Amino acid sequence: MAGMSKRFWASAVTGVFMLQAVAAQAQDEAVYIQLLSRSSLASAQQSVRDYTGTFDNVNGFAAGNGWYVVALGPYNRAEAVNVLAGLRGTGQIPGDAYVEEASDYGQQFWPVGAQAARAANEAQAAGAAPQVAQAPAADPQPQPAPVIRDETPREARASERLLTRAERDGLQIALQWAGFYTAAIDGAFGPGTRRAMGEWQVANGFDVTGVLTTMQRAELLRQYNAVLDGLDMQVYADAQAGISMQMPMGAVQFASYEAPFAIFEPSSDPAARVLLISQPGDRQRMNGLYEIMQTLEIVPLEGERRRDRDRFLLTGANDRIVSHTEVSLRNGEIKGFSLIWPAGDEERRSRVLALMQQSFERQPGVLDPASVSDNGQAVDLVSGLKVRKPRENGSGFFIDRAGHVMTSAALVENCARVTLNGVYEMGVQAIDGALGVAVLRPETALAPQQVAAFQSQTPRLQSDVAVAGYSFGGRLSAPTMTFGTLEDLQGLGGEDQFKRLALSSLPGDAGGPVLDAGGGVVGMLLPRDTSGSRQLPDSVSFAAKAEGIQAFLRSQGIVTVATPASATLAPEDLTAKATAMTVLVNCWD
Repeated sequence: MAGMSKRFWASAVTGVFMLQAVAAQAQDEAVYIQLLSRSSLASAQQSVRDYTGTFDNVNGFAAGNGWYVVALGPYNRAEAVNVLAGLRGTGQIPGDAYVEEASDYGQQFWPVGAQAARAANEAQAAGAAPQVAQAPAADPQPQPAPVIRDETPREARASERLLTRAERDGLQIALQWAGFYTAAIDGAFGPGTRRAMGEWQVANGFDVTGVLTTMQRAELLRQYNAVLDGLDMQVYADAQAGISMQMPMGAVQFASYEAPFAIFEPSSDPAARVLLISQPGDRQRMNGLYEIMQTLEIVPLEGERRRDRDRFLLTGANDRIVSHTEVSLRNGEIKGFSLIWPAGDEERRSRVLALMQQSFERQPGVLDPASVSDNGQAVDLVSGLKVRKPRENGSGFFIDRAGHVMTSAALVENCARVTLNGVYEMGVQAIDGALGVAVLRPETALAPQQVAAFQSQTPRLQSDVAVAGYSFGGRLSAPTMTFGTLEDLQGLGGEDQFKRLALSSLPGDAGGPVLDAGGGVVGMLLPRDTSGSRQLPDSVSFAAKAEGIQAFLRSQGIVTVATPASATLAPEDLTAKATAMTVLVNCWD
């Protein structure tokens, strides 16, 4: 936190705060125990009130550049060191509290009136005649509010010359945020900056001089920082993770350690989340983290993906959230953070992210890899965070060596994205709605272990058949075999393109291959129709015929393999053949 010069803040707060009398020690002798800092006066006042219930010597000071501090005192230095050690030991104050010179603080806003008393003491020490308090009249009349005189342009230029480079940059940033400044942030108040200052003065009802007075600069910074009101931006130091940074502690609170994450969940609006990322490791482990994090719900699919030698960046946005993750590797320690913010609140999100990036500091130590709670362990979780899941899962099977896949039309016709086994991107090449089938084409080259060999002869009724499919929606790593018999060569309504099976299938099986006892594909399992009022027995299933599938594929220029009836395979051989050609098909929103 960059502090402004004493003269700048003495004049800034004279125009901004009206405060009255409580005495303090002379500033060249006094020190304070600084407890915390806040980025807005409102949050600092709330913190003061919180501590006033515990201590009777709570003070609030302006500290420059839109920041405010809460401190105990005044003390002499020896006394402050002893008090600091005692209060830290009992946990009554933050562990990072420290002793600060009174001369480093600006205007005092708490207790109310303290600044006026200080000014009176300083005037008396300088030889000015003390003001004698007069008893009020018996029936006092309301007095008009005092007129606060702003600086003249000459005085404004004089106080402006006392600004540091960081403070001058800060004013340009605030003018840029307000929409009046479009040039580079260089701290040089040239014609562009002067024009922007004049335009801001017009917009805010001030006389146009192109030079901001101390009071006007304070107002500009107040406007700039008002967007952070309620977020309680403060430095949070996590000793276990070895990370220190500013965080919106008014919006998030610590939830748990789920290595490699320290997880902060929403505590109020906005529903933001923060992760501190900390683990030991090398470049290979960092690259593994990069891949794993892209499977999480908190990292939407659409966004920047950038990985360099010793760092990576992941950003993403959807209609719910905007996510930003940055991680770097240094001296065998992988550290970084994620900020997940509600969509549609970009102004606050970008301001919070900038403060987090600017304040991020590595400290000794990394999070213990064994720091995982019972709540953080589940099939669909990675270190307590939800893995991105498809809207629906089903089955499919390879139909040629180029990697084309046959699957159910109902599964893929309304998907924003289709994958195999959650990894390989597929495009929907064509759909035959009457037959209920769809063909998928691979976005990158695939090399199937096994492809379907379609049975060229009509199977006999009551012959044995089997369906390979992901019955449980991908919870198992391999397809399940379900056995039954061929009941009819047409549907219940006489439809020639379908077959009826005596086979109990589950929703995840739809799209899987129907095989005869020799391993030839005689059709594709169709999903159950649950839209009508009539429900069929669980043992009744339907399949699209192989002849119709092959005709559809020929129309798409896809050549398939045909096979004549062959000898019955042993169950384990039939299972191996079916498993090698069957794939899990994922439909994503």
